[in-house]
Amino acid sequence: LLRHFSSVGFWGLVNNAGISTFGETGWLSMEKYEKFADVNLLGSIRTTLAFLPLLRKYKGRIVFMSSIIAYFALGNGIYSMTKAAIEKFCDALRLEMKKFGVRVCIIQPGNYARSTKIQPPVSAEEIWNELSDEEKAVYNKEYVQERANFFNSILSEGSANGNEVVDAMVDALTSPAPKARYMVAKLKEKALVFVCALFPTVVMDSVLSYALSK
Repeated sequence: LLRHFSSVGFWGLVNNAGISTFGETGWLSMEKYEKFADVNLLGSIRTTLAFLPLLRKYKGRIVFMSSIIAYFALGNGIYSMTKAAIEKFCDALRLEMKKFGVRVCIIQPGNYARSTKIQPPVSAEEIWNELSDEEKAVYNKEYVQERANFFNSILSEGSANGNEVVDAMVDALTSPAPKARYMVAKLKEKALVFVCALFPTVVMDSVLSYALSK
């Protein structure tokens, strides 16, 4: 594969693969954590390392699909965890690749669940049936149903204009001066990231706790 690309050139790599799920920390098995880390984080790293020699040779571009969820979590901490890790991997890679003329860009979409179908609607019954006896002793079906309803309402509010994210990816690959980060999100989503990044953690926790209690 590398020999084939060496003859025709290789200028761009987009790490877009990702999976999502819903559930509080104790609801998810260790196997699920490992699967998400393998696909969302290690998958992108594997691909990057495989093509890095060619990207350095041709002074190419590497684009990673992150999310504003890298800054906070609302019922999908496992997804948030992997995106935060990707952000840090990119930060290190971006600085290291500057001397080779390789640009590293991060796309940070907001809620585009209706466009990507990355997360199907949540079934409270299925979640409850998969809980361990220990978790069932702590929570009840009503609580699980409330959380499922909350998360499904977020999914239903997702933007259907997935072309906005694609446009950002194209700009990252083709612009003479690409941005390090492209945040493609609604104003209220950007405001939430702003609060998370600049305000004390206690403020962000209060904001998210209020959202979760509604």
